[in-house]
Amino acid sequence: MKGILASGQGGTMGLFPIILMYVAIFGIMYFLLMRPQKKEKKRLAAMIADMEVGDTVLTTSGFYGVVIDISETDVIVEFGNNKNCRIPMQKAAIMQVEKPGA
Repeated sequence: MKGILASGQGGTMGLFPIILMYVAIFGIMYFLLMRPQKKEKKRLAAMIADMEVGDTVLTTSGFYGVVIDISETDVIVEFGNNKNCRIPMQKAAIMQVEKPGA
């Protein structure tokens, strides 16, 4: 009889460590996966907001170019020394911005 009561009481205490383990796993995933992505997104948004005409940019496709014109959602980028190679693209396609003096 004593064994039945002891095992019945142990069942409710066994639930707490499982919940604690799930909370710990979620916390670890947050700090390893979600938080760095949010920081990178904020950094990229600030970099694009500070972009000016004349800055050198690297696109997501790997091309370097110079910003010629900026509108609300688009940028016109000049690639190479050829003045006829100007391509409009979305700001989301910009991966890196370098200032001319840097």
